Amino acid sequence: MLPKINVLPKEVYQLISAGEVVERPSSIVKEMIENSVDAGATKITLEIKNGGSTYIRITDDGCGIERSEIKKVFVSHATSKISDKEDLNAISTLGFRGEAMASIGAVAKVEVLTRAKGEQMGTRYEVQGGEEISLDDAGCPEGTTIVVRDIFYNTPARMKFLKKDVTEGNAVAGVVDRMAISHPEISFRFIRDGKQTLVTSGNGELKSAIYSVLGREVSDGLLEVSYEYENMKLTGFASKPTASRKSRAMQFFFVNGRLVKSATAMAALEQAYKNYIMVGRFPMCVLNIELPPALVDVNVHPAKIEVRFANERPVFDLIYYGVKTAVEADRTVKEADFSPKTDTNLFDNIGSAPKINSHTTIDFFRKKEEPPVQQTFRTQPKQDFWVRESSSSYSVTDTDNTEAEPKKAEIVQPEIKEPEPQSITVDEDKTDEIDFRLIGEAFKTYLIVEIKNDLYFIDKHAAHERMNYERLKAQSTVEVQMLLSPVAVNMSKDEYNIICEHLELLKQCGFEAEPFGTDAVLVRSVPSLVGTDSVKDLILEIAQKLLEHKTDITPDKIDWIYHSASCRGAVKGGDYTSPYEQELFVKKLLSMPNIRFCPHGRPVFIKISEYDIEKQFGRV
Repeated sequence: MLPKINVLPKEVYQLISAGEVVERPSSIVKEMIENSVDAGATKITLEIKNGGSTYIRITDDGCGIERSEIKKVFVSHATSKISDKEDLNAISTLGFRGEAMASIGAVAKVEVLTRAKGEQMGTRYEVQGGEEISLDDAGCPEGTTIVVRDIFYNTPARMKFLKKDVTEGNAVAGVVDRMAISHPEISFRFIRDGKQTLVTSGNGELKSAIYSVLGREVSDGLLEVSYEYENMKLTGFASKPTASRKSRAMQFFFVNGRLVKSATAMAALEQAYKNYIMVGRFPMCVLNIELPPALVDVNVHPAKIEVRFANERPVFDLIYYGVKTAVEADRTVKEADFSPKTDTNLFDNIGSAPKINSHTTIDFFRKKEEPPVQQTFRTQPKQDFWVRESSSSYSVTDTDNTEAEPKKAEIVQPEIKEPEPQSITVDEDKTDEIDFRLIGEAFKTYLIVEIKNDLYFIDKHAAHERMNYERLKAQSTVEVQMLLSPVAVNMSKDEYNIICEHLELLKQCGFEAEPFGTDAVLVRSVPSLVGTDSVKDLILEIAQKLLEHKTDITPDKIDWIYHSASCRGAVKGGDYTSPYEQELFVKKLLSMPNIRFCPHGRPVFIKISEYDIEKQFGRV
């Protein structure tokens, strides 16, 4: 038998509703700031004490609340933002539910001072635990001031879940930071335990707000983003690839000015940085997506932090192509960091010094091994840079060569509707005129080049890998080489199945393969830049990538294969290269200004200025 159904009393259902909206002081701050923004405020001041648990005061210069309306502010489901169900399809305000102030009033002591524009006298209204305490006249400026005291004073069980004051205060500060960034047209002032910790100008410039909130280092590491696609617009800033971070903490997405969490937006952003930052590093961003309100549902979560788009794909494309356009236009080179980490001596910086006793003999002038006579790489006439001894070469056109050209494989790009590219002005003509002096090579891996007053360390493997990758992307057809003896690649059942499902994709990328039994494939051709000794490992690597990204929504799966082929076809760190080969390589690299990172996101160049070197030697 079912238990008796009771109609809950007002004080109980108010507390239940409050639990959905008011979790901690920062929840209250978020709701009240949103109300101030919706009221048209140009100045908002927030003050808290003890993390906000005992005192929160917010003052704005918005439109204020008329006396006849003041009691409705604390009535559940009372709102000025919507009037009927049709309004839910076109919400353009931050608040609209009519739950926030009712929920706050149910669990705290609240005092409101307000004067609407045009009124001669202000109003003071006080509520405690959902019950009206007083309603009086008050002298106050136009706008609204709300003071919230003693959160959860009437629900001690809820109070014990609050964290330390510093933790709660930091959560409040995070809310203020995000609101200040999303509304640079509003001047925000934040006072914490009597100390002013944030002031923004309210001049409407997003970069200025970012500087005030996130600091100079973050601000200096950003690229401006402005992109339009279909009936949507993307504006804001995203980080330079050299300014990536170890977490996603500095990713801020806004939809029509509302801070949101969106897996689609995050995936699109990080996909735009693929090939520019390393795995495990994440870009920063402050991006606002403007789109018709009818195309986004903000009525998904009580706190309004989650949204649902009518169509995720165009939003993904808007962010992906908008950010990628900005990143590809950037020419920033990673600079060496000489800032001291700890107080260490020379041996600490180099590594652990060997233990020396009276029986130890150290030969500091021991002759180093000479490079092997047989070189792995050589240079041919009219060749741009390194070519393997095998037939798998990084090919260049030789007009005197009478041999047949490599076989061409038709490549069909995936069926993706790409937005029209926006124009980017890059002065590439001058790159051929760059004067440089090749200093030499360190550890058979890093080329050292002097350009004007800077030294550049070039990772030859990373640079060569990126060159290969760019060459593959630029080709309408892939240069392939037929293998004299087809290579059989044995693999697991999962790997075999995924490769067989993508044989056409492999063919588009220059790999001709076919099933060979029930657990192997036979490879008959590969891209010309891939060495024949790498075929097995490369096919297995591609199989693993396809297995890992079965449900991937990236714009181009071919990138995965290009990455692997480019890496396998590139010169390796530790391979000997002659000074002549090095000079040809640097000349080619400097003629390609878009190459700054390898396909895995590692930097190709590291720059050290003459000033930094002289500073280390105490000359400046």
